[in-house]
Amino acid sequence: MNQEEDQVRHAGLPGCYRHPGVPTGIRCARCERPICPECMISASVGFQCPDCVRSGSGTGHARTANQPRTLAGGTLAAGDPQLFTKILIGINVAAFVVQQIVGLRFTGAFYLLGGWPVQGFDGVQGVAEGQWYRLLTSMFLHGSYIHIAFNMLSLWWLGGPLEAALGRARYLALYFVSGLAGGALTYLLAARDQPSLGASGAIFGLFGAMAVLMRRMKYDMRPVIGLLVVNLIITFAWSGIAWQAHVGGLVAGVLVGIGMVHAPAERRGVAQWGTCVLVLAVSVVMVLFRTAQLT
Repeated sequence: MNQEEDQVRHAGLPGCYRHPGVPTGIRCARCERPICPECMISASVGFQCPDCVRSGSGTGHARTANQPRTLAGGTLAAGDPQLFTKILIGINVAAFVVQQIVGLRFTGAFYLLGGWPVQGFDGVQGVAEGQWYRLLTSMFLHGSYIHIAFNMLSLWWLGGPLEAALGRARYLALYFVSGLAGGALTYLLAARDQPSLGASGAIFGLFGAMAVLMRRMKYDMRPVIGLLVVNLIITFAWSGIAWQAHVGGLVAGVLVGIGMVHAPAERRGVAQWGTCVLVLAVSVVMVLFRTAQLT
């Protein structure tokens, strides 16, 4: 097994039978072999591989006859199937570089905080003071080299397969809804002077959605469940970790994942985006409730 195939195997999704290094959640409707966007040919039901079409078992429709869809009904975009995962990693790394150059002045302006004076700033800072943007910006900040390295490795491992299986728009929705839910729960339960930062809430959301996806596709769930358990043990065993972000992101990821992969075909869009809106609405309620407590 070469390096690309080994990476795909560990990502939790199978590799395309013609391009083993490309993870995919789509299978040929005839032979059931995994196929990537480059190999998918539209058929009357689902998609078929080039071999089945050439053998006469397919419809022979042109690849552009219908817009290809992912397992979750998302549009299959041309090009790199991991493009948005790479962009997210790039943003996180860029923000961390700025943190190292600028220092606390930058980090203190954007990490998650309930409401407390911050060195170098005038007055009380935090979400309770109307700085809601901290719920978003804190998702791209990290406290150390180990912190960002661990999170970016997890994002790479989970993000690529999920982006391919859900489609770019749904993948981004999962990422940001999970991250914001983790931030909202941290804001609700943590002390008002406790700062929090990191992509962990969003990444735990990816863990939850990956578990839902693998169960839906009847894959062996032991690797992802085992890794999730290890991460949860670390979350509660080590001091200084915002467990609220991990738990909030995980619950949000499971809920959004269920909405994404189990939505009925006839009302898929309503169910999928409705789930995202519902989770976001609960997050907003938590933020409003905590703000009322602190002001």
